[in-house]
Amino acid sequence: MLANDSLPPPPPFWHRLNSFFAFPFQLRPLMYGLGLAFCSLLFEALPFVHPGLSLLLIELGIVLAASRYGFKVTALGSRGIWRSADFPRELNEDWVSLPWKLFAISVVQGALIGWLAWFEPVLGTVALFVVSFTFPAAVIVLVQSGSFFQAMNPGHVMDAMRIIGWPYALLCFFLFLLSTGAQIAIGVLLPMINGVIVLPIANFAFIYFGWVMASLLGYVMYQHHDAFGIDLLPGGGVDDGAPVDRRTPEQIAAQRTDAEVAQLVTEGDLAGALGVAYEAQRVAPADDLAAQRRYHRVLLVSPDKAATLLDHARRYIPLLLRRDLASEALKVFRACREKDKAFAIDDAPTVMLLAKAEWRNGDAHAALALLSGFDRRFRGHAAIPQAYELAARVLVQGLGRTDMAQPILTTLESRFPDSEQTQEVRWLLRPTAS
Repeated sequence: MLANDSLPPPPPFWHRLNSFFAFPFQLRPLMYGLGLAFCSLLFEALPFVHPGLSLLLIELGIVLAASRYGFKVTALGSRGIWRSADFPRELNEDWVSLPWKLFAISVVQGALIGWLAWFEPVLGTVALFVVSFTFPAAVIVLVQSGSFFQAMNPGHVMDAMRIIGWPYALLCFFLFLLSTGAQIAIGVLLPMINGVIVLPIANFAFIYFGWVMASLLGYVMYQHHDAFGIDLLPGGGVDDGAPVDRRTPEQIAAQRTDAEVAQLVTEGDLAGALGVAYEAQRVAPADDLAAQRRYHRVLLVSPDKAATLLDHARRYIPLLLRRDLASEALKVFRACREKDKAFAIDDAPTVMLLAKAEWRNGDAHAALALLSGFDRRFRGHAAIPQAYELAARVLVQGLGRTDMAQPILTTLESRFPDSEQTQEVRWLLRPTAS
């Protein structure tokens, strides 16, 4: 499905805090949350199970069900759907296992923190802070990709933080306050209540604040859905609380073009869709990201336009990198490589940025493939020392092949003896005490 790239920029999440707190009080989540909370009273209905064990099993079931719904809230929110009445009844298969994957991430990170604390308490404290600070970004990557390994990949996590920018620190602060909200609410309510009703109220407090956090995360992903490569669902992104259409005439025109192209693709008229998308990007400014993205996506689904796709990508990828959308640029590059294994970019700075993005994502082999033959392809270019230095870093830190990095140092010392890159590679290959 083609994304709608022409919606006006959504307001920042701190302007919509009331909507996040109100979400669990929409009719469907409210009824579901109350039903889950009061399930804890069923532990006495299991006569053949020890009461303590039955209560534990029921609470685990409540946590699992609430977590699954929370991931559904985040995933649909990232696609522009915030009213529970618009939610599909069935849970997407890709979201069903997300609570288990998040649990596995927490176990791995907890084990790492515990080991570091045992080895050196200060390192354990630092690791706890780093994990706590990056955890929301890991959840965002998990929801976006559905992959445990991508959510554990520091490169993907750092990309998510970079896309959000400085408001990420504010997001962490709000999530920290919300994570303590249930404890504060229970502390206030406990003196006023007693008996078996205590547990359902405690359950609902945790469910409520958990779904508020899920709604907040989903909206933050929606704010940056272009950068995350998330397609909005039909009707997604409509601010039903805003009486005024804030779109500019240009945005309205672009949105109509998006809808026209999407309809033609849905009807199977790829030639018609391609004609509309081509003409729109031809008359638009060269840096119109929405027009170029639309044209690329139609080319991607057009089976007989591989050559045109590759030619367009050589202009589109640098545009994405100029907009600091390295993850999307890599997706475009990989899609072109699937069409033609020999596809290459003939611009040295662009190749360097792609290689750095692959390295940040933890793919050492892909980074080296991009750097292969860099000095021959771009003979005399000022970026050659940087390419040598990055290749040496990938070999040493990514693959542990200091033997393969040694010739790079020799070349740097002979061709660029006084460069910073030569000094950096020399330091990378310094002798270490055994």
